[in-house]
Amino acid sequence: MGIFSKILRIGLFLFLNLLNSNVVNSDSNIRLMQYNVEWLFLDYYKNADCPGNGCTWHNESIAYDHLHQIARIIDEVNPDIINFCEVEGMNELNILEESLKVSNYESYLLKGTDTSTGQNVGLISKIVPNSELIRTENREPYPVPFTTCNYSGESGTEGVSKHFVTTFDWHSIQLAFISLHFLAFPDRVDRCVKREGQAMVIQELIKDYVKGGYEILVIGDMNDYDNEIKDKNADKSISQVLNILKGEYSNGVYNLTNLNSYVSEEERYSNWWDKNKNCDSSDDELVLIDHILVSSRLLKYVKNVSIYHEYKEQCGTVNSDHYPIIVDFKF
Repeated sequence: MGIFSKILRIGLFLFLNLLNSNVVNSDSNIRLMQYNVEWLFLDYYKNADCPGNGCTWHNESIAYDHLHQIARIIDEVNPDIINFCEVEGMNELNILEESLKVSNYESYLLKGTDTSTGQNVGLISKIVPNSELIRTENREPYPVPFTTCNYSGESGTEGVSKHFVTTFDWHSIQLAFISLHFLAFPDRVDRCVKREGQAMVIQELIKDYVKGGYEILVIGDMNDYDNEIKDKNADKSISQVLNILKGEYSNGVYNLTNLNSYVSEEERYSNWWDKNKNCDSSDDELVLIDHILVSSRLLKYVKNVSIYHEYKEQCGTVNSDHYPIIVDFKF
């Protein structure tokens, strides 16, 4: 990128932030949505054969139908900020943004390092962040000393291939916004120990921002359960992932609250896991693996938390296999 292009980019970013100061202060409510949108891919990604037989959407036409269905749900909910998991890139976010009825969103994405799936986490927001998206390439050893994974394999290190950090000013609150998507399969011990390593990477990020005076919001698909908050089927985690993220092992530096605790137990599910492979969801296949964690000052402004369950999960639809979590903050 040439120096002139860099100056233009920085100038545009500062101008949008100037506009942002007026937007945030003019409204006392912020609606946040967490949504794993299941392979939001339009450009063919060879490693995953998607759109194609490697993912849910077997051709470009169905992939566009899926994107437009996601847009309809966003239009219905009308959030101010949407955090996405399983997005291919900026092209998909831009086309999704253009498909929405509301035009005052901006798209943000910083590509990660998951070359196997090509999936990333991204953001569409009416509120402009204060800083560009960044990520860490740090890695942490596994198994952690306090692991509960019952793992007997080799040790190693693990990083977080899909995540970003940015910052916002929410009505005088300096907020570190940490988006992530951890390794899949909650019941596999080999993934369990690696997810604990990933959680330790994020813990170190959180500690740095707390020491810098920031309130914390961690959001995404953790691919794990929170044993302190029973989901619809009382699923149990075999890991310490949520305990790590919430600060149990941070030596008292921070403590986060899982906002799923504000949802009734019967409604605590965010994902369909088709355990019997019959392509039709049943109550015992609904699990809670998406989470939003916040620090104490931000918690005071939480007005409502819900999980959008307005479609039935089954094969052959163009919905995601996840349901979005919606949080309303009132300042």
